[in-house]
Amino acid sequence: MQPKKDTDENQTDNRDENREKATDLVRGQLDALYDSQSPVGETDIKAKKEEKPAPITQTPTDEHTARYHAEWQDYYKKYYEQYYVGHLHRAIEDAEKTNRSPEEIRQEELANLREKIAVKAKTSAKKARKSRHFIPIASAIIVAGIVAFLQYNQVLISNVTAYVSPGAIDPNNIIVDPTANIRVSAEPRLIIPKINVDVPVVYGVGYDQRSQLEAMKKGVAHFSIPGANSVPGEVGNTVISGHSSNDLFDPGDYKFIFAQLEKMQKGDSIYVNYESTRYTYTITKKEVVLPNQVDKLTYDTDKPVLTLITCTPLGTAEKRLLVTAEQVAPDPSKAKAPAVDATDDGDAVFAGDGPTLLERLFGAR
Repeated sequence: MQPKKDTDENQTDNRDENREKATDLVRGQLDALYDSQSPVGETDIKAKKEEKPAPITQTPTDEHTARYHAEWQDYYKKYYEQYYVGHLHRAIEDAEKTNRSPEEIRQEELANLREKIAVKAKTSAKKARKSRHFIPIASAIIVAGIVAFLQYNQVLISNVTAYVSPGAIDPNNIIVDPTANIRVSAEPRLIIPKINVDVPVVYGVGYDQRSQLEAMKKGVAHFSIPGANSVPGEVGNTVISGHSSNDLFDPGDYKFIFAQLEKMQKGDSIYVNYESTRYTYTITKKEVVLPNQVDKLTYDTDKPVLTLITCTPLGTAEKRLLVTAEQVAPDPSKAKAPAVDATDDGDAVFAGDGPTLLERLFGAR
């Protein structure tokens, strides 16, 4: 019977021999990995160790780059060699302690690795599903915002314009003496210094919606109706309409010309250039009416009167703001007799806003 001491020594030698063989096997696999070859067997390890590497053919310009990559490759090779060899030693020790073979330990670690990958995959999939739910919601919000802006941009723009001076007044139209009788350009214009308005006036316009909107693309429009069809310098009511807010994408440069008209107060001055004469008016009242209350413009008067019309509240066409002013210069007592009233072709209504971009696209109005 062999002594116990000799048996222990033989077992120790076997362990050392197994470790050495496993180490050589790992080295061989690493060498095969870095040489882009399939793993070599245990019998090829010694031959590979004795094999001399083939000289590297390189140009002088590539010498530095090749040396740099070779050093880094050698570093990682040694690092992973040490890592895997150490891992293998621990696996062999665990196998000896638990009476399991290295293959059983490897299978167990592979199972653990698969489980970790599955958990990470599930977590990533869950996050992806959440993001996929968020994307449609975010897209819907963006689309709704764009549609709302296209439909209601006049509300935003008009309110901004109402508190930002347009600065459009021509320096030549700055009024020094409101009561002076002076010659001006023959171009008809409306000038309101308080709110920096200096805009062309289009006369000879019908009072229907289409004609008024077309004229307001070029400035403000003369709203001549039976009973209120005078022009500056005549007894009666001269009515001029303009936009306080209109669709941002509507043609024309005067979509917000009357955005600040509601700031005008009793006693403020308005000027109208007509047939080379400047007429000065002083505001006497302000009034808000419904779009169909055109009769508010027709009344008996022996004075030359001016009424400005625009939509209110800002950004809507729900009602109309009427700003009425009386002529103070030139001498109103020398005003001409009113012209003969035009024929009444139907019920007149105040012009409103033009159709929005969406309404034009989808055929509304």
